[in-house]
Amino acid sequence: MKISIVGAGSVRYSLQLIGDIAKIPELSGVNVTLMDINNQRLDAIYILAKKYIEELGANISIEKTLSLEEAVKGADFIINTALPYPPEHEDGFEKYEIITQVAEKYGYYRGIDSQEFNMVSTYSYMICSYFDLKLALQISELMEKYSPNAWLLQTANPIFEITQYLTRYTNTKIIGFCHGYGGIYEVFETLGMDKNEVDWQVSGVNHGIWLNRFKYKGEDGYKLLDKWIEEGLPNWESKNPWDLQLSPAAIDMYKFYGMLPIGDTVRNGSWKYHYNLETKKKWHGKFGGIDNEVERPKFHRQLRASKQRLIELAKKVEADSNCSLTVELPELFTTDRMSGEQQILFINALINDKRTRLVLNIPNRGVISGIPDDVVVEVTCQVDAQGIHPEKVEPDLTDRIKKFYLVPRIMRMEMALEAFRTRDIKVLEEFLIRDPRTRSYEQVKNVLRELLELPFNREIKEYFGV
Repeated sequence: MKISIVGAGSVRYSLQLIGDIAKIPELSGVNVTLMDINNQRLDAIYILAKKYIEELGANISIEKTLSLEEAVKGADFIINTALPYPPEHEDGFEKYEIITQVAEKYGYYRGIDSQEFNMVSTYSYMICSYFDLKLALQISELMEKYSPNAWLLQTANPIFEITQYLTRYTNTKIIGFCHGYGGIYEVFETLGMDKNEVDWQVSGVNHGIWLNRFKYKGEDGYKLLDKWIEEGLPNWESKNPWDLQLSPAAIDMYKFYGMLPIGDTVRNGSWKYHYNLETKKKWHGKFGGIDNEVERPKFHRQLRASKQRLIELAKKVEADSNCSLTVELPELFTTDRMSGEQQILFINALINDKRTRLVLNIPNRGVISGIPDDVVVEVTCQVDAQGIHPEKVEPDLTDRIKKFYLVPRIMRMEMALEAFRTRDIKVLEEFLIRDPRTRSYEQVKNVLRELLELPFNREIKEYFGV
């Protein structure tokens, strides 16, 4: 069996996936192909992956390639973790930083891609996520040619839009993966619950999921949450920019929508929580969350430093065969636990019939009532050799979640895909005309004009014929 990881030169992701494969005995003998366009990072990850496999004593063969075609050929599973970026940039984050600065000159705080119910930084790009969808379609076309029965495990953002587009317009077997549902465990820990005694279920769309079922030892878990809100919320403080799961924003959304938002959903509220940095700090704690002008650039710098650290560590491994990764960087190169990512568990469930409960992005097909069947939703599923079995959403999501949150978010997804599919710049304009920060049509035209004139956006400009 061949598993290919596209965008393998990332800071941690591919190494975490390698570790997960190595820790599952049933996956012994798997072939893993690492693919990236950055040769230096690819070489470093390849060296570290081989060493990690050796230290774990696993039977995994590993290859590397700069060719997407070679990665796809003969693959059974392709994990797309790639964030495309122009060759003149250091990484995929640089272009986001530049377009945010340009858009803010025209009154669009945190850029044109910061949108109601989609505030997560670097999730979408220029609204239509042109480069991300282009890459996903390239992978899809190569799969149809070389590996028509393979699965595409979409891991890079925008998961919602990419999974939706390929599901609707190609024959690719695609599943979207996100680890945001893990916020439930923060809730359980804060409330002092044994996670094995919690009956839970989440549902919604990617970065828009809600804790629709919450029982603890057979009793209503929301009663315990309500008690914590009364006693614990007044003393709540964020420990870091990512610590938002039980923030005032999360609780305010819970009170309005009737169910607790989970994971990145807390970051994806309305403008009420995001007008400016002061507002963000009021609702998300002293850091203001991770999606602001202070913490996000800091995070990007940390990621770049981490990449460089891995490159240096790879050099050290090459120079000293006695260098131990599990000693040098034990928080990444773990020996006794899985990463928490779901992709390898999904593969093992399908291939080895190890029935597993996962949270996946799949076509709705009646799972969430009131949402079109072909819309990709993020729901709790059981996976085994017979396939993917979405659980019945029970109890149902509240009407407010469906009508006031999911419907507007789905509309924005549809507009983004319509812009990409039709190459109609008017769709991008209409998207921004509806933005509450917009004061005139001239403002919309001017910001798009300057953004499309940026050298690394020229391809998008040509694509839209403007």
